[in-house]
Amino acid sequence: MATRSTTTPRKSAAKKSSASKKTTARKKATSRKKSTSRRKYSPAASESVREEMHEFKRGTLRSGPGGKGGKVKSRKQAIAIGLSEARASGKKVPKRKKS
Repeated sequence: MATRSTTTPRKSAAKKSSASKKTTARKKATSRKKSTSRRKYSPAASESVREEMHEFKRGTLRSGPGGKGGKVKSRKQAIAIGLSEARASGKKVPKRKKS
């Protein structure tokens, strides 16, 4: 069997360790305060949006009270209807943005 020379990996390993020390020192100097993130939308709200998107994709989603309006043709409108229904049923959804 032929034996490999082990000098090359040792040199590269030494380079890697010195390079990693530099990056960790840099990261420590620029560390930021970690913020805890919370869910903005409840899983139940996501489910109602999923149901509306399902109807939209099948072409059966209609807008307006009681579905008396026209057929929904926009993806954004389908999501808005799902969020609106989630709000009405009291699920955790952020307030609507006023424009």
